[in-house]
Amino acid sequence: MSATTETSAGTAARNGYAVRDRRTRMTRGITYALLSLGLLITAAPFLWMGLAAFKTPRDLSASPPVWIPTDWTLANFSKLFDLLDVPLYFFNSVLVAFFVTLCNLLFCSMLGYALAKLHFAGKKVIFGVVMAALMVPGNLMLMPKFVMMSKMNLIDTYAALILPFAAGAFGVFLMRQFMSTVPDELLEAARVDGAREWYIFWRIVIPQVKPALATLSIFVFLGSWNNFLWPLVATNDPGKYTLPVALATFATDPTKANGSNGVLMAGAFLVVLPVLAVFVVLQRYFTQSIATAGLK
Repeated sequence: MSATTETSAGTAARNGYAVRDRRTRMTRGITYALLSLGLLITAAPFLWMGLAAFKTPRDLSASPPVWIPTDWTLANFSKLFDLLDVPLYFFNSVLVAFFVTLCNLLFCSMLGYALAKLHFAGKKVIFGVVMAALMVPGNLMLMPKFVMMSKMNLIDTYAALILPFAAGAFGVFLMRQFMSTVPDELLEAARVDGAREWYIFWRIVIPQVKPALATLSIFVFLGSWNNFLWPLVATNDPGKYTLPVALATFATDPTKANGSNGVLMAGAFLVVLPVLAVFVVLQRYFTQSIATAGLK
């Protein structure tokens, strides 16, 4: 009787495990299906843009729309380079985005380290100012930045495109939070051994927060590369235009674009391509930063 009871209990347990396993697989399958659908909806406009850059005018005006080009062509890129000084504007965008990213990595990490690991008068006040700055809309600072750059005679210069974004409140907050996870005992041991703060910062703390630096690089580079309003306001010289501004002025010029959607899609493709490249290179660190964001 006892053996029969144990066998029945074991069978029931196995059946229960099987039911839970089927439910888990079903839930996982539904989750993956929904995520795949969301990814498809999000990526569809970018996929259309990338394919449209290689389409002929006949494919672009086809009804119903044609997703895959019937005849792949580089004519849109050739025409874009003929009508627009793409190398110059691409260089301007790379230069500005590079130095804005570099400055943010340096200044935000330095201030983040000070707020996370150093003790000084006014520390809480400074951190409160940083938190308050996060709540201020960026467009609200457009006029003060323009007046400041104008007073410094920096309008129509690369400095006007770089200096106002050399450090950001978000970057300071991000680096401060990640640097707070570095064990204080590690820093104290280095100080006991005679290491100075600059050495501790560069040789001990920075290697510990590489995922945060990669994440900050992606966000800052993306924001700087796609920045349109400020370069449009701060530059009157077409030679200082960044690629988004040059492409926007090109699209509104009837003597150049003339409604050529293929050329515009080719320009948009060139704008998006560097951002995708940066993300692909740094995605491992970006994923790692998300995975370790809640660890202390």
